[in-house]
Amino acid sequence: MRRANAQLQSDRRAEILAAAERCFARSGFHQTSMQEICAEAGMSPGNLYRYFASKEALITGIVEANRAEAAASFIAVQQAPDFFAGLAALARHHLVERPVEKVAICAEVMAESRRTAEINELCYRGEQEIRQGLVDMLSHAAKNGEIDRDLDLEGAANVLMTLGDGISWRRSVDPSFDPETVLPMILHMVKCLLTEFHGPEKKEQSR
Repeated sequence: MRRANAQLQSDRRAEILAAAERCFARSGFHQTSMQEICAEAGMSPGNLYRYFASKEALITGIVEANRAEAAASFIAVQQAPDFFAGLAALARHHLVERPVEKVAICAEVMAESRRTAEINELCYRGEQEIRQGLVDMLSHAAKNGEIDRDLDLEGAANVLMTLGDGISWRRSVDPSFDPETVLPMILHMVKCLLTEFHGPEKKEQSR
């Protein structure tokens, strides 16, 4: 019975976060009221406050959920039979298939992080974890001989994050942008980076 209650609470939290995301995507953080989120979630304010005490707590929940999803994605790539096929699936999920509302929320969170110290710290920790997840994923691929063993893993992770941020931002601000059309080129660039990149040290050694 206890496990059923815990699952029910988890499901309810997820429903509230989904409702908050829809509201935030429509109106932004500051224009969205807790009453609006209650109406979207179909629950009373008293009931909602049992799960989330404030809008900041809702933002924290959204960021943590995104962070958990990213961590699971990196593990899935490590477990895929083919690294680049797994990487392509990860890119398609996050850059093409994710609903535009979720992409818009990421842009809202990043904008809010410039104004709110707590959100900034939360985003910073989240990005550090995502960067480390990417490094671990790339390290696993390098050990398996699927990418360049001498690759600067930290640098490559930063490039991957920058590409992902850029495409997500473009999706959030340009309704005519179609990530499907650029994904093959992005994947080709990434494959070249991970398998054929020769940094300054290698260039010196080849002279």
